[in-house]
Amino acid sequence: MRLNYPKPEILSPAGDFERLLGAVHFGADAVYLGATSFGMRSGPANFSADELKKACDYAHSHNVKIYLTCNTVPRNSEIDILPGFIEQTADAGVDAYIVTDIGVLEYIKKYAPQKEIHISTQAGITNYACARAFYDMGAKRVVLAREVSLYEISQIRAKTPKELDIECFVHGAMCVSFSGRCLLSNYMTGRDSNRGDCAQPCRWKYALCEETRPGRYFPIEDDSSGTYIINSKDMCMIEHIPQLYEAGITSFKIEGRAKSAYYTSAVTNAYRCAVDEFEQSGFDSGFKPSEWIVDELKKISYRDYCTGFYFDAPNIEANISFKGGYNREWSVAAIAEKTENGRLYGTQRNRFFEGDLIEVMEKGVKPYEIKVADLRNAQGEHIDSAPHPTMEFSFACDKPVSRGSYLRIKSAD
Repeated sequence: MRLNYPKPEILSPAGDFERLLGAVHFGADAVYLGATSFGMRSGPANFSADELKKACDYAHSHNVKIYLTCNTVPRNSEIDILPGFIEQTADAGVDAYIVTDIGVLEYIKKYAPQKEIHISTQAGITNYACARAFYDMGAKRVVLAREVSLYEISQIRAKTPKELDIECFVHGAMCVSFSGRCLLSNYMTGRDSNRGDCAQPCRWKYALCEETRPGRYFPIEDDSSGTYIINSKDMCMIEHIPQLYEAGITSFKIEGRAKSAYYTSAVTNAYRCAVDEFEQSGFDSGFKPSEWIVDELKKISYRDYCTGFYFDAPNIEANISFKGGYNREWSVAAIAEKTENGRLYGTQRNRFFEGDLIEVMEKGVKPYEIKVADLRNAQGEHIDSAPHPTMEFSFACDKPVSRGSYLRIKSAD
């Protein structure tokens, strides 16, 4: 049954312009990204001043909003440049700022008073009193800590003004600590997690070493591969859309500004399709997305999935993955450019061969297979395989494949 809540927003990550294009093309309502300062991701390319203006113009032309991360905790030396940064990025056209620091919040109110302020998950909001206090300070939205349950979210929704948006992560990596506040990376590598430079030591394999026996490692448990004692699983809430909606969540946030353009595109497409199906069901509390939508989230690189702390508290279910690395069952073969005169034209991403069965991930539709036949290079010469990164190719195809679709192949068992 439809509650008095808006249809949830799909909020996707973008670490660079290619990922922004994927998010917009595959159905994001809004995109969050970082500029070259004050954002908690140093790994992605991020957006220069000119690129940010270009990104805002492109997104707005497709009715998509841009939220700028300004969520580091700045030091004294950075405050003097903050007003200029805010004015410049406001002029570029960002729709909202994602902030943690109260001083930054006050500066945005002063130097960009027309822009929305969203309080970052870095603020660790876990109760309605805190959410309401940020609203009173001028926040339009709060991004709740990943540690809160659905029940707690429903309480926050009930005890805060209806004008306050609630945003929550629904998919992607989780921290073993309160997000972004872990000191492991700083201590072990000198890389500051709050500045977007986390080395992710929580993902490493650990063993015991007795100090007088250097180089002799003892597994923490009886397992020859050791154990990943603080390695979190990935969150996946695709099968729980009604519960998220009924808790009063305004925006479904996808983690992953440092992930690939394919990841951004595939996950955005899955959640877009799931939320649209949910709407078509009449917001049925018993809704489950089509099986193919759920399966899409196993066609990216992912750690074992869990439901975060939405249903179980951390002391009940710690969501630890006892194996390292990612599950990778599919790879991107190419990106489609156009179909013309019975041929598909594209650019290669990973090697594939004539005769291969390739699956097409197209916006908003169930994936389908095509067979590579009469494979040719950009010069029209027949080739047995497409071995070179970003090489142009074409092959015979009787189905119109839309521009920007991904062509992927299943990894050999």
